[in-house]
Amino acid sequence: MNILVTGANGQLGSHIRLLGEQSQHRYFFTDVEELDITRRDAVFNFVLTNGISVIVNCAAYTNVEAAEDDEENADLINNTSVRYMADAMKVSGGTLIHFSTDYVFGGGDHNRPCSEDATLNPTGAYGRTKLRGEQAIEEMGCHFMVIRTGWLYSEYGKNFVKTMLRIFEEKASCKVVFDQVGTPTYAGDLARVVYDIVESEQYRNHDGFYHFSDEGVCSWYDFAKEIARQSGLTACRIEPCHSDEFPSKVERPPYSVLDKTKIKRTFRIEIPYWTDSLGRCLANLRGADSPRVEE
Repeated sequence: MNILVTGANGQLGSHIRLLGEQSQHRYFFTDVEELDITRRDAVFNFVLTNGISVIVNCAAYTNVEAAEDDEENADLINNTSVRYMADAMKVSGGTLIHFSTDYVFGGGDHNRPCSEDATLNPTGAYGRTKLRGEQAIEEMGCHFMVIRTGWLYSEYGKNFVKTMLRIFEEKASCKVVFDQVGTPTYAGDLARVVYDIVESEQYRNHDGFYHFSDEGVCSWYDFAKEIARQSGLTACRIEPCHSDEFPSKVERPPYSVLDKTKIKRTFRIEIPYWTDSLGRCLANLRGADSPRVEE
């Protein structure tokens, strides 16, 4: 079986790359240098030439702030490119595994975890373009799994954990919002679930939408406090604050907790608690031989 992983240099793609090294299947790990997914001919040529059975699309335009002024490019990556991949999988008979976001729900006034069929109401360009990508997949009619997630972090790239570690070392105090709630999700946990689904071919006959995050709930403030506690960088004073103290072009979801019942029951998986996974990530970052991409 031949598997294409796009966005392979990002947080999620980097973890899948490590797992793929032990597979008996053939993985093709690409980023923009190897495959321009914004070109339909390039996507089709790669898929058909290499006999791709599964695309794991880790590529995305994730800069939420920049998307407000650059929605055209965000849409090109989060929607149009996704349509090309879905079309290619429709033609080849393969499966597209695509990652989406809690931003498609827009937060709203709810305070219960979002199930897969919760009301969709994106409030910003990022959420709108990701929702269009979801809709494109359904319209193309290929076999697919769309996995929504949020608050992703890892040893790779730029993310909240690495930013806070840097701030703790450089500053005497900092403010972190306490009125946005969700679940920190270690990219290594999501990568493992997706890798196991692909390797076992459990994606077959399980088309549809799924949610994944680690277990538990916290605010960004709680997240920051736990990073400081586990890393031992406690000299920096962390103060809770309201979101409106950090003016933004984007209305961020105040409650981004996802209901993971469907993915747990369908694939019989157990999901780690977020503080445990954070500990594993921090241990990897402390390790001298830890593979990571610096900011």
